[in-house]
Amino acid sequence: MKKSDFYYDLPPERIAQEPLAQRDQSRLMTLERTTGKIGHQRFYELPDLLNPGDCLILNNSRVMPARLYGNKEKTGGRIEFLLLNEKKTDEWEVALKPGRIAKEGARFVFGDGSLKAEILQIIEDGNRIVRFEHNGDFFKLIEKLGEMPLPHYITHKLKDKERYQTVYSKKSGSAAAPTAGLHFTPELLEKLQAKGIKIGYVTLHVGMGTFRPVKTESIEDHIMHNEHYLLPKETAELIRETKKTGGRVIGVGTTSCRTLETVAHEHNGEICAAEGWTGIFIYPGYHFHVLDALITNFHLPESTLIMLVSAFAGREHVLNAYKEAIKENYRFYSFGDAMLLY
Repeated sequence: MKKSDFYYDLPPERIAQEPLAQRDQSRLMTLERTTGKIGHQRFYELPDLLNPGDCLILNNSRVMPARLYGNKEKTGGRIEFLLLNEKKTDEWEVALKPGRIAKEGARFVFGDGSLKAEILQIIEDGNRIVRFEHNGDFFKLIEKLGEMPLPHYITHKLKDKERYQTVYSKKSGSAAAPTAGLHFTPELLEKLQAKGIKIGYVTLHVGMGTFRPVKTESIEDHIMHNEHYLLPKETAELIRETKKTGGRVIGVGTTSCRTLETVAHEHNGEICAAEGWTGIFIYPGYHFHVLDALITNFHLPESTLIMLVSAFAGREHVLNAYKEAIKENYRFYSFGDAMLLY
């Protein structure tokens, strides 16, 4: 398939620049996978659309303020780091600029000197592997020194950093939010559980590669970025029990979907506790092992995310739904509205 098969024209004014005042007031388009039938709801009505015995799988990764500004140790030259992936304790893959001052062996200082970094290796795409030196807890330092790395299409300044976090975010490590979860409130989660809908958690640390465009004309030639995931034992047991009793497994976001499908793909269709790195690329023709429904936001044209959604609900159904969403003035992308595909 060609990447142009997943193009649609989005008026710039449809890109949500700020979150709504109330998370669950966002709109929720429903799309029936087999028929293409479209419905229009509000996100707070989600409990009415699910059944007792269903389970929701949420990604509890927390976004780091992953953009750091510092200076070269010897010359004072200004540097910008963007943390991408933790390779091992205190070693990270970073994107940075300007690259000319970040040769192997170069050292940089951040803040009052409580955080330092040394360039270990220059890798593909010009990214670097760096080793950090610090006093105290690394992630607490990042919270203090870093800025939230909002997507490039959001030009407004975010007043409250927590609005780019889900209310259930727990494990720091993402460079971008799992945005489908931004619509949930603690009260909505309580209503869902009161109806008998179970909730399980996975962790997939979202890298900035999620915004990397598909550059190859044939999508099969695209190479996906890798992201670290964890599927705990209790979540695996919940999914198996849900399937056993006839409930639906509903992924919240493409990150939850990729985690579940990675584990099933690597374990002959079975779900079990697992941890590792995934570079799974899901596009039309993929056979889903776990997912029965998916909650997701509206994604960029020709992106790997719209390809994943098209694999789940059919390309023509999805593009028709996007056309309808534009016509009905839905809000798009990270701070925008949501879809339920079932």
